Amino acid sequence: MTTSEYRVDGMSCAHCEAAVKDEVGRLPGVQRVEVSADTGRLVITSSVPLDSAAVLGAVDEAGYEAVLVA
Repeated sequence: MTTSEYRVDGMSCAHCEAAVKDEVGRLPGVQRVEVSADTGRLVITSSVPLDSAAVLGAVDEAGYEAVLVA
């Protein structure tokens, strides 16, 4: 299992969290998605290493912008 963390800008409510969680959760290999509008944090646990471009694209599809946290 691998874990990656992103900062997501623009989320303000549970609907925002759900939109990001749904889009990211569709990526192949994703096992768990934790999203917090309060902290702007997205944590993904996956069975395979994820391509950050795919994650950023999924977050963009949900209507937000993300940055990989090193």
